[in-house]
Amino acid sequence: MPIVLHLPKANPPPRTPLLEAVAGAVAALCLDERVAPGGEWHEPYAAWLDARMRKIARRARGAQWTAALDVPGVTGHVDGAMARAFVPGPVDEVDPRLGKLQIGGTDLELDEPAAPPAGTPVVWIDGALEMSTGKAAAQVGHGVMLLIAAMERDRLDRWLDEGLPVAVRVADPARWRMLSDAVAARAPGVAAVVDAGYTEVAPGSLTVIAADAR
Repeated sequence: MPIVLHLPKANPPPRTPLLEAVAGAVAALCLDERVAPGGEWHEPYAAWLDARMRKIARRARGAQWTAALDVPGVTGHVDGAMARAFVPGPVDEVDPRLGKLQIGGTDLELDEPAAPPAGTPVVWIDGALEMSTGKAAAQVGHGVMLLIAAMERDRLDRWLDEGLPVAVRVADPARWRMLSDAVAARAPGVAAVVDAGYTEVAPGSLTVIAADAR
């Protein structure tokens, strides 16, 4: 699943809203009626689910971003930050308007967001891994997908009605231990991403843990 981050050169967005825009875009695409059986995106989406799922984040600005908006997908907007998730497909068949975009150069400084809003699901990032913004974006996308799978139907329906709000925060060591314990205990509404280790982190690393506020 390609993900494109809107990163204008002059005024790039803060890191947290951008990652939250990624989370919202991925959630909206995965729950879009067009990926359901009979929908125009169903076949490529279903094939991707049956294969080794990967997400690759790239950056765009100006005309590149405008061109990316013409590629089938869903755009997330959070506090002026924008990111777009695209209909997935084989890595070697990515739309050329996306394939030419750079993967590197996505780093943004850590910001200091307020506490997550009450009742909002949160994707927690392991701060100790010091992932780039692009790597974190891909992991946040994975986390949202696992969170969707962990939700019961009535909870999912309520979340849809609320507009799919998702918070993204960096976990300090104490919170990460608490979240990891919840994962080990198979607590309901908690889902962890175990990275394959292709880039930046060691294989088997827990990169993000998504937790439903219920």
